[in-house]
Amino acid sequence: RHLQRWGARVKVYLCSKRPAGDKNLEIVNDRGIPVIRVEKDGDFSLLEEEINTAQVIVDSLFGTGKVRPLEGVYREALLKVSQARKKRRDLTLVALDLPSGLNPDSGVVDAACPTADVTITMANPKRGMYAFPGAEKTGKIIVADIGIPGHLSEDINVSLITEGWAAEHLPGRPLHANKGTFGKVMVAVGSPNYIGAAYLAAAAACRAGAGLVTAAAPSSLVPILAAKLTEATYLPLPEGDGGCIAGNAAELLEKSLDGYDALLIGCGIGQSLSTVEFVKALLLSGQGKLPRGIVIDADALNILSRVNNWWERMPGDAVLTPHPGEMSRLTGLPLEKIQAARLETSMEAAARWGKTVVLKGAFTIIASPDNRAMISPAAEPGLATAGTGDVLAGIIAAFLARGLDSFTAAALGVYIHAAAAKFVTAKQGPAGTVAGDLLPVLPYIIKGLGEKKDADKI
Repeated sequence: RHLQRWGARVKVYLCSKRPAGDKNLEIVNDRGIPVIRVEKDGDFSLLEEEINTAQVIVDSLFGTGKVRPLEGVYREALLKVSQARKKRRDLTLVALDLPSGLNPDSGVVDAACPTADVTITMANPKRGMYAFPGAEKTGKIIVADIGIPGHLSEDINVSLITEGWAAEHLPGRPLHANKGTFGKVMVAVGSPNYIGAAYLAAAAACRAGAGLVTAAAPSSLVPILAAKLTEATYLPLPEGDGGCIAGNAAELLEKSLDGYDALLIGCGIGQSLSTVEFVKALLLSGQGKLPRGIVIDADALNILSRVNNWWERMPGDAVLTPHPGEMSRLTGLPLEKIQAARLETSMEAAARWGKTVVLKGAFTIIASPDNRAMISPAAEPGLATAGTGDVLAGIIAAFLARGLDSFTAAALGVYIHAAAAKFVTAKQGPAGTVAGDLLPVLPYIIKGLGEKKDADKI
């Protein structure tokens, strides 16, 4: 009735009987809007005729109210819509709340679930919209305010990372600042096979705004890194097996950490015997004093995964940034099970380990030990390339050095990382985008968030 009032030519197709005295149906009838009832369309020929001439179809069969398999007339009607969309590119499908047949919690979809161009979801987004295969069915998501009081959502512990949230939590840069104001980051990175990972992590920490970044790397790699990244300082580490970091380098690094606000370990360090000894000595011995902010990535995660109950030997919070394969090794769960329940797996692991978990991938999950979680609304194919995880780890380390708590630093880093990828791929496409393309864009993304933060205050 609203669409008709706005000038659209509207027809209604009812797949079930409405109760007696249905006020909305009475209004539709009073306005003379044509209504087609499924019981009078046994072969669905009337539905097909209307679909073939329509410009827009509104799917409002079930929304969040249907999680059982679609059967009977509902299934047949939705399949007719899907068939028409394959034939007509000019046909737009708008789903209300959810495409019918999409489970709002799990993202599982019924075989008859149509693919929407736009989903107008009520009050709050639904978890299933950010899990596959459901995410492929929603199209553009618009959240509609339907008057539900905000305080009723206050106890919800899972939320989306939005631009507004990111701007609100972005730390400022006061005029009287010096490099110490913006924190010092130590990155323990690199091995002969993964020199680029060391560069990307250190450069990302610089570009994300850390006041000082020091790259602790095998001594033979330092001249190569210094030629590429002149803004960082360097701590040459003794070498062990195959030119990787030596086990006794942990003692030197611990002594050098005084005054540093964040430590990133793992990017490209390899898994040689000497490196395994180094990681265990640094993180699990309980003897050295580590910075408040810690990011553990890549090979360091794989090393921890081979230590029984490693989290019991590492008190306090840290940010772990596994991709699904690394998460499988850390948890012992099959990859398929992790991908089928990314949110639940991340939250359970964060609570058990007492650490902040960043499960990377499309719609990255950030889970905290206190049962909170945030979901990135981004699925950026441009990030599916080597080295982008090193960039993310460096960004998070920079925000830890700025004084943010692990959960906030991780979520803010994930947002900025995805926004940079979106910016780059909008210009050049996802194919051929490399991790280094993100680095010069990071300051622009952060600048934009700062401007939004200032605008919101006015």
